[in-house]
Amino acid sequence: MPEEIINKVAQSGLYTLDLEDYYPREEIVVFDLKPMLFMEMILKEKEFRATLQAIDWTQYQDKILAVTCTADAIIPSWAYMLVAVQAQPYVKDLYLGDRETALREIFLANLRAIDIAEFSDKRVVVKGCGDLSVGGFAYLEIARRLRPVAKSILYGEACSNVPIFKKK
Repeated sequence: MPEEIINKVAQSGLYTLDLEDYYPREEIVVFDLKPMLFMEMILKEKEFRATLQAIDWTQYQDKILAVTCTADAIIPSWAYMLVAVQAQPYVKDLYLGDRETALREIFLANLRAIDIAEFSDKRVVVKGCGDLSVGGFAYLEIARRLRPVAKSILYGEACSNVPIFKKK
């Protein structure tokens, strides 16, 4: 009679948390102020306002806008406010910075929206490998959020993991 195969991982009581589930999927479009500057160096208010007014903002409908300036220029704070006022009725959201900055901010917001109470007194394995590049900032944030509630935190896979934290 063959011996029954027992799935010890399933019986371990481990809960796997895959950070890729919280990775931003929205389209992020970079909005560079550089072409709107006089000689790509100087912001002239009247011309800047006119340029913003002439933009077909519908092209950014429901997209994430990463507002940046790739020129080495001093951009007054009010210029970003003008962009926000023009773009806001169309875009899903706005971030100051490049694509990676926006991606990071969205990712962190997604992680902070997790109902952390569902991990109370659980043994949590934070999945370590996947198809997407999950930065160290995401692992730092999830560990910071899980530590007060989780029974233990592990990194990797259920069958092969690195212990991170265990409640005493």
